This record gives sequence, structure tokens and C-alpha cells, in this order.
Amino acid sequence: MKTTLIIPTLNEIDGVKAIMPQIDRKWCDEVIIVDGGSTDGTVEWLGDNGWWVIRQEQRGLGNAYRQAQSLTTGDVILTFSPDGNSQADRIPALIEEMRKGYDMVIVSRYLDGAKSDDDDALTSWGNPLFTFIINTCFGGKYTDSLVIFRAYKRNLLQRLNINALHLTYEAQISIRAAKSGLKIGEIPGDEPKRIGGVRKMSPFGTGFEILKEIGWNLIK
Repeated sequence: MKTTLIIPTLNEIDGVKAIMPQIDRKWCDEVIIVDGGSTDGTVEWLGDNGWWVIRQEQRGLGNAYRQAQSLTTGDVILTFSPDGNSQADRIPALIEEMRKGYDMVIVSRYLDGAKSDDDDALTSWGNPLFTFIINTCFGGKYTDSLVIFRAYKRNLLQRLNINALHLTYEAQISIRAAKSGLKIGEIPGDEPKRIGGVRKMSPFGTGFEILKEIGWNLIK
């Protein structure tokens, strides 16, 4: 099972300096960093430290993933947040869980005592609410349907026609995987606070887009 770790960046110099040294390059067969136009030295620091960085051609998180995926050779793709929200030491456990035959495994912030230190007053109830809606509407059993940190079989993207352009990418995968009855697992993993930079997600704006994604998949 060949694995590819994809890491999107956009002005995350503080995060990458702290987090990238925690990633053992032997954990995955490939690591691809796709940068959305950083101006704070993120790309330069990564290049100086021997990481493979590609420049994103179209805006949006979903587009970043698709561009990186077009270059992958892995059977399994892992997506990871470089801003401190994802714990690097959970990568080996995530890969081992995928070896059990799952189509997708999520590192849940709300499973078995795991917690999010990055949640605010809105996301602390909004994230579980969206997960409840997705479970109810599409037969999922998620504890965390929106987190970036996850792994999935590369062929899942084509099977489910994953085409989200922006921050609804993870919600779309969760919805369509549940709707299709795929084998989905979760492992617990804390979400530490962001390290520097600016949060790209807007609670209201992104929340509205997720609701549209849910509605669209209900009528399809």
C-alpha cells in the first residue's frame, strides 16, 4: 500500500516551521505540499528544508488537493493541516488503520476523549451539528465529518465524483462516502490550537456552503 501525504499551505510560516520537523519522511512514500500563493516565506522555508512544493494554479482548497492528486502515485492519500491543528504523530496510526481495508479513515477530534483546543463558541457546536445532520441524512456514523486530517483510497475520488472547489471538500467526501455505504473508520486525535497565521475558514460563510452541499446531495 503506497501512501501520499498532501499538505496545503497559504501563509503558514509559523506552522510549517513547528510542524514539518515532526513529520518523519519515512512514514509516507510521497509528501506533496501545494501552496496557494504564500508571501510570508512559507515556500522558501519548505524548499530550503528539502520539501517538494508545487504552486497552486487555481484558488480553493479543493483545487489544491486535485492539483496535488494529479501528481500522486499512492494508493492511499492522506490530507494534513500544517497550521498546528493536525498532530503529526497520528500519521502512522492513520496509515495502519487504512491497512485494515477501510475506504476512508478520519482522525476525529471528538472520539474517545479527543478534543479540539481550536474550537471557538461557534465551531464547538457547529461542527457536531453538521456531523449530526450528515449522519441523519446520509446514514453516516461519524463523530467528526469535517476535519481535514484523514486518509482515503485514491480511487474513492473518482468513484464519488469529488468535485468541491473550496472548503466543503471534506464535507463532500464524508457525505458521498456515507451515502455510498463505503467502509469508513475513525481514530481519535486532538486538534491543538493554530500556530500563527490566519484561519481560512469562515464559520458563517463555510457553514452556509456546507448546508448547500448537504442540500445538493439530498436531491441528487
